[in-house]
Amino acid sequence: MNSPMKTIIEPFRIKSVEPLRMTTREERCEILARAHYNLFRVRAEDVLIDLLTDSGTGAMSSEQWAGIMRGDESYAHARSWYRFRDRVQALTGFEHIIPTHQGRAAERILFSCLGVEGKTVASNNLFDTTRANVEYLGGRGVDLPIPESLIPSRELPFKGNMDLEALEALLAGDADVACVILTVTNNSGGGQPVSMANIAGASQLCRNHGVPFYLDACRFAENAYFIKLREEGFADRAVESIAHEIFSHADGATFSAKKDGLANIGGFLAANDDHLAAQEQELLILSEGFPTYGGLAGRDLEAIAVGLVEVVQEDYLEYRLASTCYLGEGLERAGLPIVRPPGAHAIYIDAGAFLPHIPNVQFPAQSLCCAFYEEGGVRGVEIGTLMFGESAKLELLRLAIPRRVYTQSHIDYVVEVGGQVAKRGCDLRGFRLAKAPKVLRHFSAELEPLG
Repeated sequence: MNSPMKTIIEPFRIKSVEPLRMTTREERCEILARAHYNLFRVRAEDVLIDLLTDSGTGAMSSEQWAGIMRGDESYAHARSWYRFRDRVQALTGFEHIIPTHQGRAAERILFSCLGVEGKTVASNNLFDTTRANVEYLGGRGVDLPIPESLIPSRELPFKGNMDLEALEALLAGDADVACVILTVTNNSGGGQPVSMANIAGASQLCRNHGVPFYLDACRFAENAYFIKLREEGFADRAVESIAHEIFSHADGATFSAKKDGLANIGGFLAANDDHLAAQEQELLILSEGFPTYGGLAGRDLEAIAVGLVEVVQEDYLEYRLASTCYLGEGLERAGLPIVRPPGAHAIYIDAGAFLPHIPNVQFPAQSLCCAFYEEGGVRGVEIGTLMFGESAKLELLRLAIPRRVYTQSHIDYVVEVGGQVAKRGCDLRGFRLAKAPKVLRHFSAELEPLG
């Protein structure tokens, strides 16, 4: 953005609006109780500001809606498929592009074809569905974040990096490693970016040991922009050029288009290995659909193709990072500790530090999550012991910002709600787990308040 003004405005104007329903505190307390204190179980119409996730919740542009009208719904080899494939290939450089209905489908297909049973999958931080797909197929997920990432208040430019010394030790040891998958940006680690040097270093270690190296690239554009802003030698590079270099270090990638694809559904699995790609396509046909649509309508393929052009535009990315930082700084001023520095897609409140009187086994981040909803109808998500069990290293409340949806006044309201929550922190109490499935329990668990 070349304007001399200090205010970074939304680089778009609003053409269509959706009404929000106001609720009272008493209504929200009743709603929470009916939902068994799990925000995933609350009806969307009962939420005022929905920061549960940035996945598939963004607003599409006029060009994307125009693409939807152009969608070719032919079953095989539709025009929309070629537009999608050509854009993904131009952006990533990968030869084989396999469309999927979302990122977790790409993960399931990849790990099935790599044969992770009895093997290890290493990462800087595996997110919930990634880890669940590894474990469901009999593998073992191992997180190797840098030690500094476990100190929320610590300021580092690339706090999402993988611990390369720990990776070298793992690869040189007795573990049978099926693959390494680096998450950019590092969602479980506070939405923190990964440096190009770290990506290249992890890639080289994998090549030295003959282990496939993949990217979980659902927020690749945000990560690329952080590299442009923070890593030496990239300031004058275009974001798309930086993204292309990121992908060049990998053997393949999984991608959820519901994030940096700027679409409401979709994803892909990418690879350069001909034999592996053939296996992946066979499994795709079995469970997702024909290789030129992969569970998506032609209109979805069109929307993603356009979104992958718009997401690397620097005016958009500058606004994206600035608006998220605005929320983080506001919450800190209100008295809530956050993971520093602010990321791009979300702000993570350090619930463990804010609620030291609630032990991890009583889900302090879930307590804070419920408090935000009770206070002002704001829905976030717990990233801690409820989501990851005893392996959780931090207790975080994530407030994920949908792309191109909320204005500054909405964010100001969230900050005001945070200030009210901060005043009653010592009064908040934990929860006990009343009912939960064995896999991905946080999506449907039922909780009961203690005290």
